[in-house]
Amino acid sequence: MRLLNWDEKNERFAGAPEPSAWKPIVLFIAPALIIYAGFIVFPVVKTVYNSVFVMKPPNAMEFVGLGNYRALLSHDDVFWKSMKNTAIFSVFGTIFDVTAGLILALCLFAKVPCARLWRTVWFSPVLISYVVVGIIWVWIYDNDWGAINTVLRWIGLGQLAHPWLGDPNTALWAVLATQTWKWAGFNMIVFLAALYALPADILGAAELDHCGWLAKVIYVILPMLRPTTVSLVVLSFVGKMMVFDIVWVMTRGGPLWSTETVSTYVYQRAFDWSTFDLGYPSAIAVLWFILILVFVALLTTLFREREKLEY
Repeated sequence: MRLLNWDEKNERFAGAPEPSAWKPIVLFIAPALIIYAGFIVFPVVKTVYNSVFVMKPPNAMEFVGLGNYRALLSHDDVFWKSMKNTAIFSVFGTIFDVTAGLILALCLFAKVPCARLWRTVWFSPVLISYVVVGIIWVWIYDNDWGAINTVLRWIGLGQLAHPWLGDPNTALWAVLATQTWKWAGFNMIVFLAALYALPADILGAAELDHCGWLAKVIYVILPMLRPTTVSLVVLSFVGKMMVFDIVWVMTRGGPLWSTETVSTYVYQRAFDWSTFDLGYPSAIAVLWFILILVFVALLTTLFREREKLEY
């Protein structure tokens, strides 16, 4: 990082823009800052402000301090259920997404037959919107004429046919499988780019030592892919902690809150429960925002410490 030294003659830091240059800089930056403040900063501040009130129509606000937070943590069983579902979705979804992407990338890197075709097929779900993906998989999971149950009945395993989205024991995992199908292709492309960037001399040396493909993957390729893996794990985990779209399209949090996530619960408390109180869902959003920041900080610190230990 370049340090700016104080220029006593011109009474400014050496290398800093001339005073006359600040005007166009501000003019160029101001529109973006205004938009950012209006659409990001103001809603966040307003949400924190609303979280300490009970808001009743018409425009009546009663200050309750931390009352919403106490009620949320001590009496709201649905919130704890949504936290559990979100934790399951985040942990297992990250494992499935990253692992599937890595396996697909290794298949392409190993030059499987029709690799170009498979690369297009596996990546195409990433380009489809959540709404379309959700509707397609709702049809696939349909109990009566869905593709999965139809195939099971056709091959003589009709006893395994199941209302996948209607059973609280399988609904969350069915949505999780859909999420993995959509995002495995993205992780595949990132891993594939990292694989082609690996030093060819190291891979060649492994082949000269008669290192088998599986051993080369475990002892040579995977250790060199660690930075890429860490980045994808953090991005995937944080993204899944805020999951809303796919759950809302497929199940709306049901059945019996078995797929309710924190994001869908905030939406339902704010708009679907007809309570007309934005204070309580604002408290949920603020608390979850704080937890996400904590998790991001912990993950960043953990991986940074491991990097220091390795070097």
